Amino acid sequence: MNAFRMITGARKIVEVCTAVKPGEKVVIVTDSSLIAIADVLAAAAHERNAEVVITVMAPARVDGAEPPRAVVEAMKAADVAIMPVSYSISHSEGMREALASGTRIAALSGFTEEMMVRGGIEADFPALRPVCDGVAAAMGKAQKAVLTTPAGTDVRMNLAGRPGNSHSCIVDQPGKYTAIPNIEANISPVDAEGVIVFDGSIPNLRMGVVDAPVTIEVRDGSIGSITGGRQAAILRSIWERQADPSVYNIAQLAVGLNPECTAFTGVFLNDHGANGTVHIGIGTSAALGGSLQSPMHLDGMMYEPTLLLDGEAIIKDGVVSAALTRV
Repeated sequence: MNAFRMITGARKIVEVCTAVKPGEKVVIVTDSSLIAIADVLAAAAHERNAEVVITVMAPARVDGAEPPRAVVEAMKAADVAIMPVSYSISHSEGMREALASGTRIAALSGFTEEMMVRGGIEADFPALRPVCDGVAAAMGKAQKAVLTTPAGTDVRMNLAGRPGNSHSCIVDQPGKYTAIPNIEANISPVDAEGVIVFDGSIPNLRMGVVDAPVTIEVRDGSIGSITGGRQAAILRSIWERQADPSVYNIAQLAVGLNPECTAFTGVFLNDHGANGTVHIGIGTSAALGGSLQSPMHLDGMMYEPTLLLDGEAIIKDGVVSAALTRV
């Protein structure tokens, strides 16, 4: 796909999502696999008369790994960082340093050229921002969450004192983060207990759409056991190789809110934003309001969730409460 077809989406990311202004310093963080996407984003930023730098690194091995130090320093020196990378660096300490320095950050993890043209990128981000903000606010006010699905998920989470995070695909204030184009509200639970069944997708590690349900038993906020088919065996092996108990941490409860993402496809940021779905993050929680930094972070998705916050359904059978979707 050529830059001519991608330029409209790139302009939307630069003008609407990251609100780049003339004279601002913009760094495009990419790796050797996504240079074509980085180039078209740089062109769109240049049209805004921004000062643009592209920094290219080797692809990370897993989602949640640390970027090279030179990349972190480039991000800290910028007003805006846009990150089309093969594997997510959004849960890294380096990214949090950049946010603390005031950089506005937009992650395009696992982004494809097709995603610059159609799908989630076609959403009306400003119109949907209040929806995402509303769900995040409801999460932040809640003490307890109960999540169930027809596939067998039944888990209870303590949310007390944790902030809700609105990743609305718009970062127009210093030190703000979002991922594009998912539109996601999330929170990091204090604790969790029960059973989680991934019946949708595990886009991290490029496992993609689930071919057999992955069942996880959760005890005291951490994974106690994992059963299922081929993908469950892959996860078990990867976690064991890390030799670090933090990789089993239940780090995140998240709701997808992009109406242009209609189903799980195995593509990273499409699946995170699939409308009316829930995903659970495992590993690092420090970027989400928790305190744990792990060698990795991954997410598993599920269909038709019912999510209760302090007994009130904000999602029922995959439909977000009308009270939260009025825009």
